[in-house]
Amino acid sequence: MQLTLAEFPVRQIRLGATHRYQAGLLEIDEADLIRLVAQDPRIAAVRFDVVSPGDAVRVTGIRDVIEPRIKFGADAQVFPGVIGPVATVGDGLTHRLSGMTLLATAAYEGTIRAGTGVERSAILDMSGAGAAVSRFSALRHLVLILEIRAGLGELEAHQAIQLAAFQVACKLAETTKDLAPTRAEVFATPTATGARPRVVLIQGCITQAQQPHAGVSYYGLPMRESLPTALHANELFDGAMTMNSTRGIGYYPTTWDWQNHPLALALYRQQAAGDLDFAGVILERISYETHHAKEVVAHNTARLARSLGADAVLLTWLGSGNAFVEMMLTIRACERLSIKTVLVTYEYGGKDGVDSPLLFYDAAANAVVSTGSRDRWIELPAAAKVVGPYQDIRVLTYPGAPTTPAANALTLDARDMIIGGVDNWGGGNWACRLF
Repeated sequence: MQLTLAEFPVRQIRLGATHRYQAGLLEIDEADLIRLVAQDPRIAAVRFDVVSPGDAVRVTGIRDVIEPRIKFGADAQVFPGVIGPVATVGDGLTHRLSGMTLLATAAYEGTIRAGTGVERSAILDMSGAGAAVSRFSALRHLVLILEIRAGLGELEAHQAIQLAAFQVACKLAETTKDLAPTRAEVFATPTATGARPRVVLIQGCITQAQQPHAGVSYYGLPMRESLPTALHANELFDGAMTMNSTRGIGYYPTTWDWQNHPLALALYRQQAAGDLDFAGVILERISYETHHAKEVVAHNTARLARSLGADAVLLTWLGSGNAFVEMMLTIRACERLSIKTVLVTYEYGGKDGVDSPLLFYDAAANAVVSTGSRDRWIELPAAAKVVGPYQDIRVLTYPGAPTTPAANALTLDARDMIIGGVDNWGGGNWACRLF
């Protein structure tokens, strides 16, 4: 497989009456996009706004973040299984609009009233203390603001939000057709010579098998009771992995994060430098309910890594709770097969950073990289303007919790409510130190 990512940087977004990309300016036919999205009867209302870094703005109701991309000259299209047929992606030419995102927001109350399936949405401050902790505050955003029809179930609402967001994202990227990119980067399968160590990326994915949407999808299919799956890293960049768009949470990766997976990109660049061969990605479904099941999936993941010829694996995960147990058991299983391991993970640590940082340990995990804490409290200053579907929000996210004006100064006891507030995979400005 060989994928060329052609980059078209966006330095300004302007709502107007035409679709055009020119020299960093993205012009958008707002009325055309509204017509496109409003065709779906599950959507009661739609509008757009634009926010930029440094604006004294708080965005509410965030469900997902997407980088506009589109494929040219291929049968397959980005986001396979969602806006097109299930066809293998990761090959050919893909155009991307860098420096910006489509920020998908939606007013949706949900039918599940408690538990891990209840709807969640996040906020984003474009300036101040909140901006400092989110990777998305440095980007420009076209904000898609949806109102979902009342009474819609969670799976239908997810499909409506995701379809609207992906269609708009592709429409934006289509403005680059027949244009020359600012730069292009090629990602290709390594030539197996045996001279360099082969490294596999193991990606743990927490899933909710009993919920309408399991939380993580592969080619549009929610991952449920699956054993580990091997895929080409290029598939990530073309949107093969997507999330539940009724649950925007700071410690869950967005579609943008999958499209720009920092560990996959770093391994590719080390391959280009001649340091290693990037042998692929393993998706490991985690959060099994019994220790026996956790041991089985860890054993199976390690064997799959060995079948890919792995000399070493880089492990990371998404989720919380006892889903982390599978990651430690996978490290142990890999080390027993003489596969060297490095774990990349965020910490818990509590309000002051003095609590136990990880929920479970194994002696084999002797190479661990922290990407920071999820639990630190944060004070957000008042916002001059609120953009999004909610002018009032719940700082406590359970249904029926009291609301507060979204523009108010806020005290958050964790980064969960800030989209991009937790650096799952180490894409932020972190430094490693050996102690």
